[in-house]
Amino acid sequence: MRLAFPSWAGTLAAKAAAFITVMCCALAALLGILVHVSVTNQTVGQARDLALSRLKDATTAFEAGDTPGWGASLDPPGLPAPLRTLALSGERGTMVADHEGRPTMWAAGPADGGRVLAVGVDYSQSARTIEALDTAILWSSVLAIGATLLVGAVAVTRVTRRLHATARVARRITAGDLDARVDDSRARESGRPQDEVGAVAVALDSMASSLQGKLLSEQRFTADVAHELRTPLTGLHAAAELLPPGRPTELVRDRVAALRTLTEDLLEISRLDTGRERLELDTEALGALALRVVRAAGAPDAEGAPATEVRIVRDARVETDRRRLERVLGNLLANAHRHGRPPVVLSVDGPVVTVRDHGDGYPDYLLTHGPQRFRTEGGAKGHGLGLTIAAGQAEVLGARLTFADAPDGGAVATLTLPQSPPAGSGPPDGAA
Repeated sequence: MRLAFPSWAGTLAAKAAAFITVMCCALAALLGILVHVSVTNQTVGQARDLALSRLKDATTAFEAGDTPGWGASLDPPGLPAPLRTLALSGERGTMVADHEGRPTMWAAGPADGGRVLAVGVDYSQSARTIEALDTAILWSSVLAIGATLLVGAVAVTRVTRRLHATARVARRITAGDLDARVDDSRARESGRPQDEVGAVAVALDSMASSLQGKLLSEQRFTADVAHELRTPLTGLHAAAELLPPGRPTELVRDRVAALRTLTEDLLEISRLDTGRERLELDTEALGALALRVVRAAGAPDAEGAPATEVRIVRDARVETDRRRLERVLGNLLANAHRHGRPPVVLSVDGPVVTVRDHGDGYPDYLLTHGPQRFRTEGGAKGHGLGLTIAAGQAEVLGARLTFADAPDGGAVATLTLPQSPPAGSGPPDGAA
């Protein structure tokens, strides 16, 4: 099993804080150990030299027959056993041990008669000095780590704040807001060195501007082509109506009608791309509206049954644009009949309308990325504009249109209408 980390553990600020904390602790521990070892060695060395010096003087006095001074005595009871053993072997040595509740630096050496001459020097002041030094090192390390974390947090937060701003702009661009820009203030200052965050912000702004320019050019091209085709197609349609009856005439009229439909779809897409569509709001009963759309979608099948089954689970009245909603549902039904298999079912459950067929389901690309114009798979007929227009009109309505495959087979399109009209909606241009 892999260890599950909390979501905040993946942020740059958390990683930077952890790194700074580890490095500060390691540096504080290293410096503290070095200072502790150095001062301890110096303090112990001074006490050892003093004890040995007194032992030397006491030994000289003892050998001269005088009374040893400086706290020297023969075989003192508090002498540590290891140091006594060393002295009996003929060596001199020192050792720190507690004596009568106080730390004492002992120095011992051999004396005649198998005895030990030892000197005890009070080590309490040296021990307190080392203890105070360790406390000072500990608190200074804590303060240094805290100050470093505070300064590092401020510095990292300034960087992460700029990164979050860049990520928000990138998400807005992904959602379709091509006017969004990072506009990093530091990147605009020519005399200031540009850091990596500023370089990313400038690159994102440049990419957004380039993408916006290309999409606007594509939108203008689509609209211009559709407008230019509209006039000759109108004349071609009129001319086709004058042709004598016959199979060739039917083929010409069919192709002209298909071209006119494609041209109108392209014009509608170009209007949706501009984002200037206005809603004509009215209160509509979804059940009655669904029945109208089904009746307009097609004639009954060969057995006289309706081409689309309507199921009204729970009717609802919504404030919406009737024409646009009929356009969305009509396109969904047309796609279900063209690319799916019967039965096709349109269900109304409150503000949720579902269109389902029992075919092979939606292509993988559509489930992943949504409808894409002029793209179909599996040899299906069409231009991929029907679902594109449905998705665009649903966005204008403020509704959510989702596509999925049913577990038991078939494609399912779900349109969820909002409880209130989208912000910015109102009467059409020129209305009172």
